[in-house]
Amino acid sequence: MRRPKIVVIGGGTGLSVMLRGLKEKPLDITAIVTVADDGGSSGILRSELQMPPPGDIRNVLMALADAEPLLTEVLQYRFNNGTGLAGHSLGNLMLAAMTDIAGDFVTGIRELSKVLAVRGRVLPAADQAIVLKAEMTDGTIVEGESVIPKSGKVIKRVFVEPSDVEPLAEAVEAIEQADAILIGPGSLYTSIIPNLLVPKLAQAICDSEAVKLFVCNVMTQPGETDNYTVSDHLDAIYEHIGHHLFDYVIVNDGEIPPQVEDKYAEMGAKAVHLDLDEVTNRGYEVIADRLVLFRTFLRHDAERLSHHIYKLVENWMLRKR
Repeated sequence: MRRPKIVVIGGGTGLSVMLRGLKEKPLDITAIVTVADDGGSSGILRSELQMPPPGDIRNVLMALADAEPLLTEVLQYRFNNGTGLAGHSLGNLMLAAMTDIAGDFVTGIRELSKVLAVRGRVLPAADQAIVLKAEMTDGTIVEGESVIPKSGKVIKRVFVEPSDVEPLAEAVEAIEQADAILIGPGSLYTSIIPNLLVPKLAQAICDSEAVKLFVCNVMTQPGETDNYTVSDHLDAIYEHIGHHLFDYVIVNDGEIPPQVEDKYAEMGAKAVHLDLDEVTNRGYEVIADRLVLFRTFLRHDAERLSHHIYKLVENWMLRKR
């Protein structure tokens, strides 16, 4: 059987962790990454060089790279000193340089992917930066991906400008050819939904006959998903897109040690509750397992998660034969 084609959509740390596991499976991976980031090094490069933000793209490239560990460590290195350099990661600067040399952001990513021996393709959702805005429940509008979670207000909805932003043609093509489409994990309103607000990208996902999977976050995110259950995450996506997107929802049901819960509670986060009846009543099939690891932070167990994803995709393809 040929390698299943899987499209993974999102941004942020959660996506990169998961991809480290998926790249070890016999999968043809295309990662479509958000271009709404406007904070830190990415925000500065976006503003000064008029390029899409490189940070999430860099993290995904590192996750899928077959390069020597030292090289990936160097590219993730962030300068602490130096006027103009402090705060920038070397990988972001290399992506900026590649964009300038190659003439455009997408070609720059492709060329750096060759240098890093990336397993799969990494594509921005669009070839221009988009501005993310949020309407809060009190009616105020907050602008900026990095600002929205810090506003101290409750998000009603998010939207992008320009609203008619064109997706990258290669991203749409990858979705059309996919056997599986995987969305999440990541910041719901600032990493996941922005990709789905690119109109033709969302339509391509809706039209696709691929199996569609949602990987739910392990913990709530302060300022974005306070007190959200699994069904709340799914409802937020439905309300923004207006379509029932997913066949399967993959969630953690492993216990989190009390001392770890206490650590996260101090930051205003808690475990996302699996309200199983609510989720299944909405027509989703749930795959629940112990999917967390704790080192410095709670992260998805990339190996166990990728095993579930691969088995689901493999079974889906066998049924279609």
